[in-house]
Amino acid sequence: MKTRNRTLPVAIMLGGSVLVSAHSYIALGEEKRAPAPKFSADATKGVFFDSVGDAIRGERPTLQALRKKNAQASKVVVDTPQDGGDAKAGPWDKLISPTSIEDEIKRVKLHYDSVVTQPGPFKSGGYEEARLDLMVMSSLFAIISEYDGDVRWKKDAAVARDLLGRTAFNCNAGTNQVFNEARARKDDLQDLLSGTGLRGGKAAETNDWASIADRAPLMEYAELLKEQLRNATSNADDVKAEPNDVRRPAELLAILGRILVKEGMDDSDDADYVALSEAMAKAAQGVTRGLELDDYDAIGRAVGAVTQSCDDCHGQYR
Repeated sequence: MKTRNRTLPVAIMLGGSVLVSAHSYIALGEEKRAPAPKFSADATKGVFFDSVGDAIRGERPTLQALRKKNAQASKVVVDTPQDGGDAKAGPWDKLISPTSIEDEIKRVKLHYDSVVTQPGPFKSGGYEEARLDLMVMSSLFAIISEYDGDVRWKKDAAVARDLLGRTAFNCNAGTNQVFNEARARKDDLQDLLSGTGLRGGKAAETNDWASIADRAPLMEYAELLKEQLRNATSNADDVKAEPNDVRRPAELLAILGRILVKEGMDDSDDADYVALSEAMAKAAQGVTRGLELDDYDAIGRAVGAVTQSCDDCHGQYR
């Protein structure tokens, strides 16, 4: 009995709590709220569509059509040049990134340093390699001088373009005089890349491509870039691991397609030659577009198009 008497008040208290909670819940449930607003059909006429179907213009898209559109969007489509379709005009920043320009100048400069060492090797054929390196770097500095954006060495680009271009055209023999001039350019490049800059020298205001580069060495350079591109895209894993090894040669081939048809270059007024050069540039742009879409199949197709356009061009022009 004692135990029963002790638990009875607790049960009453618990019961009281339940009753209070239930009463509170009922009170809340009975709380009066403002009625929902009502609108007449005339008040909303012309503001909302009567149905979802009325909101769709034209034929309602099917699931099959949407899938087809998505598949087409995943394919690589190379746009025409941003300047209205003229393959001979800029802007360069639509074709190549500052990183690719800077990396290529550094890479070519290292090779040039290894060629211009002693007069003997230079006379034995080194001057031909030096000529190619100088023309490539001269062309890249010419692009920097016209580049719409921030890129290294822009202040000295025009002077470097003229110095390297002049020495490149002089490198048609391995004489001591040519070697000494080539070695002077080696010192100039070291000063420029180390941040010292170039000393003096007045540069031409605009790019005169006939005095900057020649078609034969640039076509040889295109062959080297094509092989680099093919090696870098041999499998999807390599592309994912080193995307810049794909982007750099692709962007360089794109600008080469533009340079080769500049005024003053051989056959720049030949419509067939211009078409072949433009085809190479567009195919190279297709590689970079595929890289951006992470579409290895598209990259492979674009690399094949680059190879085909180069072969077609070399079959008719040199």
